Amino acid sequence: MDAFRITGGRALSGAHRVGGAKNAALPLMTAALLTDEPVTLRDVPDLADIANMQRLLRELGCESSRDGDALTLHTVASDASHARYDIVRTMRASIGALGPLVARRGEARLSMPGGCAIGERPVDIHLRGLRALGARVTLEEGDIVARAPEGGRLRGGRVFLGGPNGPTVLGTANILAAATLAQGRTIIENAACEPEIVDLAALLTDMGARIRGAGAPRITIDGVERLTGADRRLIPDRIEAGTFMAAVAAAGGDVVLENCPLDALMAATDRLEHMGVEVTPLGGSDPMRMTCRVRREGPLRPAQITTQPHPGFPTDLQAQFVAALSLADGNSVVTERIFPERFLHVAELSRMGAQMFRQGPTVVISGVRELVGAPIMASDLRASAGLVVAGLAARGETVVHRVYHIDRGYSRIEESLARLGADIERIDAEEARAERLAVAARSVQPAGV
Repeated sequence: MDAFRITGGRALSGAHRVGGAKNAALPLMTAALLTDEPVTLRDVPDLADIANMQRLLRELGCESSRDGDALTLHTVASDASHARYDIVRTMRASIGALGPLVARRGEARLSMPGGCAIGERPVDIHLRGLRALGARVTLEEGDIVARAPEGGRLRGGRVFLGGPNGPTVLGTANILAAATLAQGRTIIENAACEPEIVDLAALLTDMGARIRGAGAPRITIDGVERLTGADRRLIPDRIEAGTFMAAVAAAGGDVVLENCPLDALMAATDRLEHMGVEVTPLGGSDPMRMTCRVRREGPLRPAQITTQPHPGFPTDLQAQFVAALSLADGNSVVTERIFPERFLHVAELSRMGAQMFRQGPTVVISGVRELVGAPIMASDLRASAGLVVAGLAARGETVVHRVYHIDRGYSRIEESLARLGADIERIDAEEARAERLAVAARSVQPAGV
């Protein structure tokens, strides 16, 4: 099993190009199930989650091929509608196949999905939305089974997608995709406003869907008889961009980010500027594809952060900013409103000398002068990114275990950070452990042995 070995204390400098957004790619990939014509997506990152989605779609009759960063998907068979547990369990976004399957094929069977250990994320809102479109939904042997009404076509309806922690992004994507082929008009109320939803709506529109209001809390969809193929470039990954910004905040330095979606990061850049990190636009006509400079030379100041649905502060950047704020000169307060249990990284940061106190969905951070390298364990995708951010700033050696989590959402992040001057390498965790044990054994051997 791989791990990252990081020797911290090096300021970052250079340039990094932000890749295509994983959280946009996955629902756009499932949209290929809505047509029998090829759909090509560009700037698709090389990630474990992308590969898993390709496996799932292949089982559902959708073939895929890569040419560099271009991924072409083509549904060539429509007789398979069962998304099996052994694939679905690896990735929460696999539930995004549910809506397209029942909309196009009249029936879908999907195992209850898995994903990161960041707290309960029920799928009831997805199912409620499909029922509002006329689907009959049951649970059979651990599978969600959804069937279109008699006649095989969903019906337009009014769908409210509110939940206890705000709108659901995957739920909005699911119902949006399903409604494109439904008979009549669908109105989604309390829809997620994330840029990934806007990107999905843009692809579906390119395919012939009739959608208004994507990016706002109310989306209106007028169903069509069929959709065609399309060719679209993904939006840049705002979470990747924010992670590199947090790395500069923690380790210091001066980094230029290219292809940066600044327009989708206003909540994060607002907090960074409050923390004493400069984020300066350098150019670009598209606010979602800017070049910007991120610089931190002086001390890091504390901040208050509350995660919220977009355009609020993203929950997927919480761990990275907690890591950076552990080095701020003063007390910070971070409150998690999306996934209240998403604090598994706090215990690992404490092993590095961070001073943190958690009370329910809030963590109070008393900044320390330095973090100290230690062996630490990643628990989920974004927590692992937060631990890497901490390791870049820590004194001495940090070994981050279970980096398969980070491979789900970042393409060879260790290589990108090394190009910015970080001392980071991917290692075999078992070989590193054996090496440490050998060194320890030699250090305790009696003289003359």
